[in-house]
Amino acid sequence: MEWPGNLNEYDKLVIRMNTPRVVIDNAVCATATLVKVDSARKHEILLEAVQVLTDLNLCIRKAYISSDGRWFMDVFHVTDQNGDKLTDESVLRYIERSLATNNAPRSNGVKGLTALELTGTDRQGLLSEVFAVLTDLQCNVVEAKVWTHKGRIASLIYVKDGDSGAAIEDVQKINLIEGRLRNVLKGDNDIRSAKTVVSMAVTHTERRLHQMMFADRDYERAPDAEGTAAAPSVSVQNWSERGYSVVYIQSKDRPKLLFDIVCTLTDMEYVVFHATIDTDSTQCYQEFYIRHTDGTPISSEAERQRVIQCLQAAIQRRESEGVKLELCAPDRRGLLSEVTRTFRENGLSITRAEVSTSAEMAENVFYVTDAAGHPAHPKTIEAVRQRIGTSSLKVKEPIVFPKASSASDETTTTSSLFSFGSLVKRNLYNLGLIRSCS
Repeated sequence: MEWPGNLNEYDKLVIRMNTPRVVIDNAVCATATLVKVDSARKHEILLEAVQVLTDLNLCIRKAYISSDGRWFMDVFHVTDQNGDKLTDESVLRYIERSLATNNAPRSNGVKGLTALELTGTDRQGLLSEVFAVLTDLQCNVVEAKVWTHKGRIASLIYVKDGDSGAAIEDVQKINLIEGRLRNVLKGDNDIRSAKTVVSMAVTHTERRLHQMMFADRDYERAPDAEGTAAAPSVSVQNWSERGYSVVYIQSKDRPKLLFDIVCTLTDMEYVVFHATIDTDSTQCYQEFYIRHTDGTPISSEAERQRVIQCLQAAIQRRESEGVKLELCAPDRRGLLSEVTRTFRENGLSITRAEVSTSAEMAENVFYVTDAAGHPAHPKTIEAVRQRIGTSSLKVKEPIVFPKASSASDETTTTSSLFSFGSLVKRNLYNLGLIRSCS
């Protein structure tokens, strides 16, 4: 490493100590690529590491997190979405560079665009109305993500001016956009809780969606439909002797699950000191040893229940109900308005959406149900495809989860609370720092 000429030996030592050491290994595990990170502890460092991996759409099959004093150590077992090891050298270099420079990107927002944050009561056809307003106001949607949960909707939409192709900076137009969208969100029954915010801020979209849903207190609301999947199992206990609160979670495995949980704990001002994450073919088992940022554990039953509710909500927000439809078509003004209007006219409701444009092509994903939240009839889906174009709108298969590891590679968690000694020993063994005592 080349040093600037004005640094003394102490300054160099501090830089060395605070620069994370990253090792990526494809030889140790037969089923996954190991990503090891050693670093001095700092605020949000775990979230940044997880964010780097999940923003690349990688699946975290196992993870071991431990900190001792001011030092922090992670081991992640990761695969691609097909369950295979990572072999693309450019991806491996990006991971190493992002983690080693202690410069994990804090945002995946779109620079040079105007961000619209929308929160309100979900209803059939709401997105169609939102996109129709934006088309009418000459706003081109570049990217958008929409989540619905317990009858509420949160959306972050990035737009540019339809004429100039730049961010919208005219105050009068911004006020007009806010007012029109707020009226749409209010409808007939959401006068108080509908919110619209226009900003130039660049933020991490999915973290911001969690924050918007959290601020909307969706975790306190009753389920919005019959037949909604049961809440994931979350338990919280205090380990008074060590001053930790222990969070144990068992849920269906899916992509970005760890990010959603760590993001929520971080935004609730908790610090993860130790954790173990393990998955089998369908289930994920997670155990976190946490404290407040001031070093204290959870202090009351009301706080314990709130943590449980918030983590359950964080897991459920991204769980997609309905048929997954993928739209790939040349981008043009009004496309989203037309597509979502077709959904509405055929009685379909959008439960989640991801909108993006690349090289003048629209690449959008929608999860749809019928108006009552039940699975959409295949004939309805086919009628929608015929209207939009069967070559442009396709029904996608369910998300493919990573391949299950062999029994020798998996350590299935069966207890809701481990002793601290066994947790540390298991982590050290998996890290290769001690030998097995069995």
